[in-house]
This record gives sequence, structure tokens and C-alpha cells, in this order.
Amino acid sequence: DDKGSPLPGATVVLKGVAGVGVTADADGKFSLSVPDANATLVISSVGFVAQEVALGGRTTLSIKLVADNKALDEVVVVGYGTQKRSDVTGAIGSVKAAELVERPVVNIAQGLQGKVPGVDVSLNSGQPGAAPVIRIRGYSSINAGNTPLYVVDGVFWEQGITTLNPNDIESLEVLKDASATAIYGARGSSGVILITTKRGRKGSSQVSYDNYVSVSKLARKLDVLNARDFLALEDLGYQNVQKFDPTGWAAGKYTARNPRLKRQALANPNDPKRLFDADLNPLYDVDWQDAVTQTAVAQSHNLAFSGGSDQTNFGLFLNYTNAQGIMRETYQKRYSGRLTVDNQVKDWLKVGATLNYSNIEDKIGNNFVGGNNIPRMMIEMIPIVPTLYPNGVYGKRQDYPDMEGGDNPVAITREDVNLTRNQVFAANLYANIIFSPNLNFRTVFGANISSQFNPTYESNLIQLRAGTQNLAGIGAYDGKSIQWQNYLTYNKSFSQDHALNVVAGVDAQRFQSQGIYTETQGLSDNAYGYYNLAAGATPQVQGTFGGAANQFDANQFLSVFGRANYTYKDRYILTATARSDGASRFGAANQYGFFPSGAVAWRISQEPFLVGNKTISDMKLRFGYGQTGNSNFANYQSSARLGTNSYIFNGVRVGGTTLGSLGNPELGWEHASQYDLGFNLGLWQNRVTFEADIYTRTTTELLLARPVPRTSGYSSIFSNIGSVRNQGLELALNTVNIQGKDFTWSTNFNISFLKNRVLALGSAGDDIYPGPNFLNETNVLRIGQPVGSLFGVVRAGTWGTAEADQALRYNRLPGDLKFVDQNNDGQINDLDRVIIGKAIPTGFGTFSNNFRYRGFDLLVDIQFTYGNDVMNLTHHSALDRTDQANSYSRAYTDAWTPDNQNTMIAQVRPSYVYYDSRIDSYKVEDGSFIRGRNAALGYNFSPELVQRLKLARLRVYVSAQNFFLATKYKGYDPETSTYGNAFAQGIQFFDYPKARVFTAGLNVTL
Repeated sequence: DDKGSPLPGATVVLKGVAGVGVTADADGKFSLSVPDANATLVISSVGFVAQEVALGGRTTLSIKLVADNKALDEVVVVGYGTQKRSDVTGAIGSVKAAELVERPVVNIAQGLQGKVPGVDVSLNSGQPGAAPVIRIRGYSSINAGNTPLYVVDGVFWEQGITTLNPNDIESLEVLKDASATAIYGARGSSGVILITTKRGRKGSSQVSYDNYVSVSKLARKLDVLNARDFLALEDLGYQNVQKFDPTGWAAGKYTARNPRLKRQALANPNDPKRLFDADLNPLYDVDWQDAVTQTAVAQSHNLAFSGGSDQTNFGLFLNYTNAQGIMRETYQKRYSGRLTVDNQVKDWLKVGATLNYSNIEDKIGNNFVGGNNIPRMMIEMIPIVPTLYPNGVYGKRQDYPDMEGGDNPVAITREDVNLTRNQVFAANLYANIIFSPNLNFRTVFGANISSQFNPTYESNLIQLRAGTQNLAGIGAYDGKSIQWQNYLTYNKSFSQDHALNVVAGVDAQRFQSQGIYTETQGLSDNAYGYYNLAAGATPQVQGTFGGAANQFDANQFLSVFGRANYTYKDRYILTATARSDGASRFGAANQYGFFPSGAVAWRISQEPFLVGNKTISDMKLRFGYGQTGNSNFANYQSSARLGTNSYIFNGVRVGGTTLGSLGNPELGWEHASQYDLGFNLGLWQNRVTFEADIYTRTTTELLLARPVPRTSGYSSIFSNIGSVRNQGLELALNTVNIQGKDFTWSTNFNISFLKNRVLALGSAGDDIYPGPNFLNETNVLRIGQPVGSLFGVVRAGTWGTAEADQALRYNRLPGDLKFVDQNNDGQINDLDRVIIGKAIPTGFGTFSNNFRYRGFDLLVDIQFTYGNDVMNLTHHSALDRTDQANSYSRAYTDAWTPDNQNTMIAQVRPSYVYYDSRIDSYKVEDGSFIRGRNAALGYNFSPELVQRLKLARLRVYVSAQNFFLATKYKGYDPETSTYGNAFAQGIQFFDYPKARVFTAGLNVTL
């Protein structure tokens, strides 16, 4: 090396000749036979700059390699600027373009998953393009949102991360602690994700084409009753009626429900809806999961043109993606284009622009949570009814007597239309002015415009929702955001010891939107669909898009910010940041908030006693403290708002105006205070790197609904009264295990631990039930407990025959469910509810390995999560209730019988007798899992072949995603949430299942 020490393991290869090379021994020595005395050698070693040496007839060489500090010198994007990695004092995670596209993905969040410690990305649905849930270091708020701020090319991105094309991304930085996020003030309390997109570069024009084709299959089927077991369960349940209602049985109350009589009535060969043969055997045995799902095909094509001269660079990036869902008739189609231009007008002036356009269409089947929707019906549709009868009529659950109403899920996929069409236009213009070598000014103007047109149509062939009428509706939404930022950057080095970077500026933003929904019923013909709402016989009262409280919505922000970064002798670093935010959302007395932060770092590896150390190449200790705010809640909460009602007078509808809510002019900012202690270590020229962060973030003055006297006419008022704390530890280890001439192997491992607690909930400290509250309250916010606490009674099993007297105390019989009577008052009610689980994982992380052998590369990526629970509400209707819909197989095979009394599942009985179904601990399952997230094998063709083909690069690859899942969870996938509620992660009630995906792709550059 450049210090004179030997470099064992350095690779020496003959340039341009494959397979000719050696590895240096323990003393750095090597011997190599070459065919030409004038050949050139290429020498490389991890952590050093590769060097080419022309032999020039020499046979003995002395070679020194220079340390490669690019990992420390690389520039990372921070708020309103960039910094060298070595100068960063905050907790920042980086993901480069190559890492994001290691596996072909429809949205960026899939590529981000598992890449950065402390960032929990939950892909809760298998629907193509479904929005992810991203949490950076836990939950920072209750009502003001926990979604991170997205900043694309310096401009706030209001349209959601799923509207971006992953192939357009150059790099992605995640700002995690307050030292890094305070520059964004109130917008940064839940973390910030900075996205830098690709641009044209100086040099010859280049054309690249990337595409992939994938096939997807349902990754996991659930075990439900087939036709034989469904009928056997009905027979058993009917016989058990005499146990659970002996009086009614003796009086003949259930004679008409005799299964044999029902089947005889449906065995008439002249009945077009005949279900049984003459021997009362079922004619149909439909596997509805197979009937509804499909082998889905997805394709994506990316075409890029880029180039530039000394003055002007350009880039044009085009994308087409068409991804079928594994549930029939669901898909996402995306067309996007992005144009970038950068022009060096003068030595002191550079201007540029970026134009983005995306057109995204999603067909989601239907989105009626837990109702008559496709995910529920493909489990609960009874197997003895066909998809279509011979006369072309759809089968439905009610075709068999005593069944609960429910439609054929295949019919829903075919006859229901539920589209989301979103057009996003985004543009930003910038000018960079250099006043002096040390001072420059940058102004950026950005605009985001989103226009949605969401048509729906429900055919009268679908029974439950529209009744006998068909229904059509259209939701329309228009949102606009503009942002203008201006800031100065000062860079100055003083002598050789001091360096100063200062950023100061102002940022203004305005957002407004308007939405509306209109609907009609009773169209004279299904052919009208949603194309002619005037053809409906019964127009409905117009509503607001998505059920929003206001058809028109607006807010605006005005902010002043500054940051100073000082470095002494390249080893002591100090960062101070401050931002003052003004927001229209708050009361007149609290419209402005001030959010400071400070951080220090000590680059121990630059101290004289470690400089030149052969083992430690980098060591840095970081500490930071800062405050951020949160303004991410509904507009107009500080004001008394008007509401509207309509009434019928003399047969005429008239409108009226009421005072809808109380105002709170004192409403103020939520404040999050965060401490972060970090440590970075690099060994053996960064062949091994380790990073650790421990943090505490406490949010105070949470926005909650505070009760007020009922005499006011209202029940509550929005106020600042709560507090929550997140504490965590993040560890990341990256190693180059083998670095050889032909073979390399590197490993990346990260794990994050999180502890969350509610500290205060107003003066009384009363519990809050954030919902979704199905059957009863499902989860609770309680002081001293995590925000994701699941809530209910404890199921202790079933009552046995030896416990008949005890069961009678609770008006139950042997074979009924047994719950824990927490207060021993002889009844099971809400007073017996306790915390029965938590949805927030204790730990989560990734373990991945990269292998390279000559032109081949292999990635194996494993994801894990542990310590979290899932509330599986599908038990309510697919396990607790029998004989009115189909059920999970274990409702029959594991149910209580006189010979099987040690079970958690009640004795079979028809639901028309009675059944127990409550939020209880048996519905809470262990959500821990290990997932084979991605395995990708690629091949880069040799430079010689690529050159002969007149190409710059040629690569092919295949991959498998979600290729295995190890979990105790009995549903489709433990990474789940059916509801949009911020605290409903892990609460599931029939969701879109996930797929196993196999992909083949091609990368070509001209």
C-alpha cells in the first residue's frame, strides 16, 4: 500500500484476457506468466484505487496502491444541498440506483424495503401498485400523520411515492434523526426521504433500454372446506342443534332446516339451479381461490436517451408498465415520461428544468373492506354453488337455503368496475448563480398537479350492494401544489484546518384541492356503465370525493431556514440547523413554530494516533439533538367549521347550514424532540463497515380530541394534550468476505429494534380507541403501552364436560368457547378486556449476500420481522360462524367434540342457534416471519462481445421474489393491514393476497 505495507489478496490480471491472473500472497508477492512482454496488468484490492501497469519489457515490478476513500468522499444529498459522507453528523441512510432495481418492482417502496436500518416498509397488499406504509423510527403522532416527507429533486412531492418510476431514480437518501430532518422543520417529524432522479451527462449521446417480464402466482392458499366437508359440517351442526336448543328441537322448530330436505329440493333435474344428483351428492365442488386468482403477467419497458456538451445536458426517460394482478381483472397500467435539461448559460449562471408526466390506471376489483368483496367471497363462497349455471346465470350463496347473502366473486371481478385514473404532472425550474468561488445562490420553483377520475359501476347482477338496481358513480379530484425556494450556500476553507459550509434561505408552499362524487342508480341497461349517469332513474345527492369533510381544501406554508456545518482538521465536525415554519392550519396565536437542532461528530480515525492504522480505516462518533414539528393533519381544525344538512319540506328538498365543530384558536404545533448517538467504523480499508445508532424521540403536545361539556352542544374540541415516545437501536454490518480474481462475496446485514410507549393522553389519561373497531374496539392507545396495542378478551379454550357446572355460571355449555373472567364477576363483558398483543415489531431487518463470478452475479435477500402480532379478523366469519358461509377447514377438523375437548374452536353448531364471536386473543396470531424476498441471477456479457455488437453494456437476469415464507401466521401473509387507519397495521379482515413472482429481464446500453 502507499504506506509500504504488503497487501495480501490483491488481484493481478492480464488486461483484456479473461482467466489470466493471480492473487498476491501474504507478503504481497505474486508471479504471473504473460504471453507478451509489453502487456498491461490490472491490479486491484478492496479499499484501494485500481491501477494499470504497462510492463514495457520489465519482469520485476514494485507496485503501490493508493487508498480509495470514495466511500467517505462520496457526496450525499441533504436538505437544500449536499455534503461529503465523511462530514455527515446526522443519521442518514443512502440507497443507490443499482440497489433499488436489484429486483424489478412496480413502486419505489419495494426497492427501499430492508435497505436502511430503522425504516419499516410494509407492503400490505398484493394489488399491483398498492401504496406501502412507511414508518421511519416508529410512530411520531396520533392524529397528525406518520408518513415521511418525500422530496424529489429538491421539491416536496405531494402525489405519493407510488407515482414515481423506480427506473428514474439516481439515488435515495433517508433522513432519520432530528439533526438531519430539522432543516425541514414541521414537515420532517416523521423522517424525510430525498429522491434524486437521473439526468443527462456531458459526453456522447447514449441510449439505454431496460425491460422485464414477470409471472406471478398466489404464494399461499388457505385451507377451506371442500364440498364434501362443507356438507358434512352442516350435517354435524344440525345434529348438535338438539344440544344447544333442546326445547326448540323437540318442538320441531328446526325441521324445515333439515339438510336432507334442502338437498332434495335442489335435486330436481329440471331445475336450472340444480345443485345435487338423485343420490344427493353435490354436482359442483368449486375451489374459489383457484377460480378467482390467475397466473398474472407483468411487463415493464424503460427507454432512456441522454447526452450533452460542455454547455447543455439533456435526458429523456420513458416508461410503460402493465402489471396484472393475481386476482382476475385487476391491474395497474402506467405511462410516464420525464425530460431534463441543464444549461450552463454563463460561467456564473446555470439553469435547468425537469418535466414529469405520469398516467396511472388501477383496476382494483372493489375496495369494500370486509363486505361483499372479492377477497372475502373467495374464502366464504360455498363450494357447492357453481361459477355459472348451465343457463348462464351466476351462482350465489343464497342459492342454498339458510346461507348469508354473498355474491359469486368471479361475477364481481367480471361485472364490477372500480377504476382509479390518476394523471400527475410535475415540473421544477432552477437557476444557480455563482457570486464568487465561495458563494452561490439557488432558486427553485416547483409545481405538482394531480387530476383523478375514478369511475365505478356495480351491475344489478351483483346482489348485495345495489340490491336489484345497478349503480354508477364518478369521483373526481384536482390537487395543485406550488413551491418556491430561494437559498444561499457559502463554502470556505481557512488555511488547512478549518472548513465552513452555511446554507440560508426561504421556502414557500401553497396547496389546494377540490373533489366531488356523483352517483346514480337504476340505469335502464347495464350497457350504459358509468358513461351516461343521466340515464339513471334515481340520481343520488352529490357527495365529496373520498368522503372528505370539505369539497375545497387549501393550506399554505412560509418558512425560513439555515444550517451551518463547521469542520476542524477534518476530524471535529459541528452542525447547527434551525427552521421557522408558519402554517395556515394553526390558530392565530400559534401559526409559527421554531425548530432547532445541533450535532457534533468526532472522526477518531483522523487523530494522529490512528492515521495510517492498518486495521482501522474509518471511525466516527456522532451525537445530535433536535426538535421538529408536525403539521400533517386536516385543514381548518383551529377554526369553527360550518356544516350542511338538507331536509324535505312540503316534498321539496332544501339545504341548511349549521355550526359543525368548535374552533380552537390556541391550537399549536406538535413538537418532537430527538436524541441520537451514532458510531461508524470501517476496517481494513472499509472491507468491513459497521454502523450503530441509538435514539430517543419524544413527541409532546399531540393533537387529540379533548372532551368538552355536553352543554356546549359538542362532545370534543381538537387540542394539544398528548405525548408518545419511540426508542430504538439500529445496527448495520457490511463485509467483503472474499475478493478474488474471479470471485467476490459480500454480505449486508441490518437489524432495527423499536420500543414505543404512550406517555400522556390528556388530563384524564383516558384510553383512546383509534379503530377500525370491528365487532368491538380492536386496539387501544393506553398510557404506558405501545400505540399498536391490540385489545380484547382472552380465550382460554373451550369448556369441557367436566366443567359443565362452571360453564353454566356463564350461561354456556361444554363445547362453548371459554374466556377469562378477569374480574371474576360471573360474566364476560367489556370489563374483561385486556391488551392481547402488539402490532409494532420488536425487531426487523435484512440479511443479503452478493456473489460475483466472472460475468455472473447472484443476489440472495432475506427479510425478517419478529415480536409483532396480527389480529386476524377473518376468524369472525370464516371460523366462528358456520352453516351460513364457507369456513376454514379447521372449523370442522379442529372443533370441539366429546373426543377432542382440548381445543380452541367451539363445537360445531349452525349460526342460527348461537355462536360466540368477539375480539379475543385467539384472533391474535404471531406475525413474526422470515421471507425470501429476492433471489436474482444475472450475467454481464464480456466487453469483447459487447463491443462487437456495437453496444456499451448487455446484461440478462432472472429473479424470484417472495420465494419462501416461514411464519406461524395462518393467513395469506403476516405483513398486512386491511384498513387505512394509522394504527391498524397488523389488523386484517380479508385482504388482497401476495404473489410469488418470477422475472426475466434485459439491460442494454448503446
